[in-house]
Amino acid sequence: MTPTAAKPRQVLAMLALSAGRIVSVPALIEELWGDRPPMSVRTTLQTYILQLRRLIDSALPADAPTRAKDVLVTRFDGYLLDVAAEDVDVWVYEQLVDAGNQAIERGDYEAASRHLGRALDQWQGHALADVRVGMPLSIEVARLEESRLIALDNRIGADIRLGRHNAVLSELTVLTAKHPMHENLCAHHMVSLYRAGRQSQALEVFRNLRQTLNRELGVEPSVRLQRLQRAVLRSELDLEAPPPVRRSARAEAVPVAVVPGAGCDEETSGVPAGEAAGTGHLTRTGGNGWQR
Repeated sequence: MTPTAAKPRQVLAMLALSAGRIVSVPALIEELWGDRPPMSVRTTLQTYILQLRRLIDSALPADAPTRAKDVLVTRFDGYLLDVAAEDVDVWVYEQLVDAGNQAIERGDYEAASRHLGRALDQWQGHALADVRVGMPLSIEVARLEESRLIALDNRIGADIRLGRHNAVLSELTVLTAKHPMHENLCAHHMVSLYRAGRQSQALEVFRNLRQTLNRELGVEPSVRLQRLQRAVLRSELDLEAPPPVRRSARAEAVPVAVVPGAGCDEETSGVPAGEAAGTGHLTRTGGNGWQR
């Protein structure tokens, strides 16, 4: 990509991520040049806007009622991309993530898996992979990539809730290799391996996590992960998918795992990983089974 082509792409990315909202000229200047804008900064920016409008005009049908100036609109000290929200993949992605998170809140894991899966299908590589980004866009890229990882984490958690632990194993093998210090993904991996009858490998995942955290940060895995490790070691996890659990509006999506509960007899009681002690105890009924 030539420098000349790169700048208009940056402008378009800024406008698309704020579709329907005005992006100020100072914000565009900061993205394109940081704190070292050229002397002819506004004239140069107008040139990039003109180039984008030519591209938009070439993409519009000859008999279209709107032209480029109606799509890329000039506003006072700024510009606005006037397109339908559903034409912007970021907007579609975020709507689907919201729907998936709401489904988790009400305990509908089938809908959560479906919505979050469709959200993740909007991605093709990394965010803005073909755009040279400045500071404002780099912040947006970081936000989107973090949002994607959370959506992936939550979708896998919903799938495990639905008993699809075998289906997510290969995905988790890759993800825990890419994110070796991500405790939620490691917890998902441990639970899935345990339910697949691979207890020793589930414990190996924990050992790898502990070694990485010790080496890189000098810390131990969280208490929640340590409880999960003990539950796996003692064969205290349910091998079947647990029944749907109604979640409070403030509940955070967490890996599906049954671990000894704080303040409870570790041999007889526990709570799902991430739930506060006292929100609902689980009592062992014999063997590896647990029930509410």
